[in-house]
Amino acid sequence: MAFFKRKASCHGSLSDAPCGARRVALVGNPNVGKSVLFNALTGAYVTVSNYPGTSVEVAKGAAIIEGERFEIVDTPGMYSLLPITEEERVAREILLLDKPDVIINVIDARNIERMMAMTLQLMEAKLPVMLVVNIMDEAERIGLSIDISLLEKRLGIPVIGAAVAKKRGLSEIRKAIIDYKRKDAILPAYSRRLAKDIDDVASLLRGEYALAPRAMALLLLQRDEEATLRAEAQEGDDYATVEQRVKEKCFMRRESFHLDLAVERKRIIKGILDGVFKAPAESKIALNDRISRVAVKPLTGIPLLIIVLYFGLYQFVGVFGAGTLVDFLEGTVFEEHFNPWVTRWVKELIPWGVIQELFVGEYGVFTLGLRYAVGIILPIVATFFLFFSLLEDSGYFPRLALLVDRLFKKIGLTGRAVIPMVLGFGCDTMATMVTRTLETVRERIIATLLLALAIPCSAQLGVIMALLSKEPGALAIWSLCLLFVFLVVGYLAARLIPGDTPMFYMELPPMRLPQLSNIFTKTYSRMQWYFLEILPLFILASVLLWIGKITFFFNKMADWMATVMSALGLPREAAVAFIFGFFRRDYGAAGLFDLQTKGLLNARQLTVAAVTLTLFIPCIAQFLIIKKERGMKVAAAIGLFVTTLAFGSGYLLNKAILITGVL
Repeated sequence: MAFFKRKASCHGSLSDAPCGARRVALVGNPNVGKSVLFNALTGAYVTVSNYPGTSVEVAKGAAIIEGERFEIVDTPGMYSLLPITEEERVAREILLLDKPDVIINVIDARNIERMMAMTLQLMEAKLPVMLVVNIMDEAERIGLSIDISLLEKRLGIPVIGAAVAKKRGLSEIRKAIIDYKRKDAILPAYSRRLAKDIDDVASLLRGEYALAPRAMALLLLQRDEEATLRAEAQEGDDYATVEQRVKEKCFMRRESFHLDLAVERKRIIKGILDGVFKAPAESKIALNDRISRVAVKPLTGIPLLIIVLYFGLYQFVGVFGAGTLVDFLEGTVFEEHFNPWVTRWVKELIPWGVIQELFVGEYGVFTLGLRYAVGIILPIVATFFLFFSLLEDSGYFPRLALLVDRLFKKIGLTGRAVIPMVLGFGCDTMATMVTRTLETVRERIIATLLLALAIPCSAQLGVIMALLSKEPGALAIWSLCLLFVFLVVGYLAARLIPGDTPMFYMELPPMRLPQLSNIFTKTYSRMQWYFLEILPLFILASVLLWIGKITFFFNKMADWMATVMSALGLPREAAVAFIFGFFRRDYGAAGLFDLQTKGLLNARQLTVAAVTLTLFIPCIAQFLIIKKERGMKVAAAIGLFVTTLAFGSGYLLNKAILITGVL
């Protein structure tokens, strides 16, 4: 195993920074401000890559502090050195395998008592740790008082009070990084019995580990698999004796070691914080706290969610992004100005008609690919990511996760899955990658299936909402169909896919007014990632469509699909939108836009086409990510299931509308 094994290289396996750069790792629970600190130190919002041997992305960036170069690594959120999720395992590997020069443990000042358990573990492991007590502004606002200097004295490590989002404490953090000198922290004093159990095991560990013997003994007593494998492989230790001693201790405590250790750590932390942390006699309930409570209670949270979705997704993304902006860019800029100009230019330069059609015409790179990508997709994606960043920076998403947790458990997920599900409305490809943050493989498969099936990306969603907004009945049917399929498929998947639903726990960051600089930085970063991904694919799709046209392949495919289109009650021309959908879902939605513009679809046909296309097979990019994350068998099974269900649902919907005459 790679864990606990010391490495001789300068900076381990993650970094490609020169050996002269010192490494700083940011660690802590989720939602404590690590990424904000990372951004403040590096000046870059995201620079991510998969950690070697895993599918977990880790952010890293360069920082120059007083002329000295540092590499900053933002680790995934972790609650303990005893990992549960893959993200926690990666975070621990960064600490133990890649050996940072400085470890900055970031905690939330409002939850200092609970979060300091992680700090004690880092100190106990004798890692080069310093503590940043973040979100001090919120703590002070509700009347909490923390004596930072006294806390530093009791811990024996550097401690800085900060409110990183407000730029408070940044200069002190930079200075502490520069001045950091490794020294032994003041280790926690356990009860006599627990200390003897730990020491009895630690005294047998004479091999070379990346952890102090005491911390290693604690992991063995907690039956950590990777620690056990490392001890078994350690040549300097008598593993049989170590294992026998661990079994004896666990048997004497009747498997209660976890509980006993947690109680002891809580007692130690209370002693450390005595006189350091003071809470007000009467807690103040500020406006943002009231909003936070409203957001998590079903009676008030659901109406709030409906308001957010109506004004955010429908009005801002659907009406403004997919309506006003698309009308201007696609209708005025491209149709009236760019397309005629580029068509004349291409025809003057290229005398061959078949080559002209590669660049301009029905499937031209400029007149179709670039028009779809910039004129139709770009404004919708931009407005969605702006809306998403605003909600994210306000702290609303963790509250939404708590709100939907009970419902999500019915479909085999926890509230944590709300993040990839909401992100899927921006880009299903990106959201599929984010499913790796879910705790179990079962959760990841269910979330991946639902993203591939019933979560339209922002571009597809914006186009479809713009098309259906003139027919309220059609929009209602489309929405109800997607919700029904989402819940039914999720419910069945939760019962057919083996495994248990994990416990849900999420740290709540403070609700606050979003900062414009954060919103625009996040939006720009996501837009850059998305646009760099889709523009080449749109151009490639145009080239493939051109090849399909000149070889008559797509005509044959359209002829073959004519029977399917007829069964759905759609005209033969609708097959083109589904062919487009093979390349990208949003490409297919843009194809519906063209058909609607030409008057080829009535309200019933538009509704059936919209539902079927939304449920249709994942786009190429999403399919490749599913293959990468879940494997080829799962990707193929999801693709086959989604396609069958999409056309089956479209057939039944068409029959139901014809029988009832609702449209």
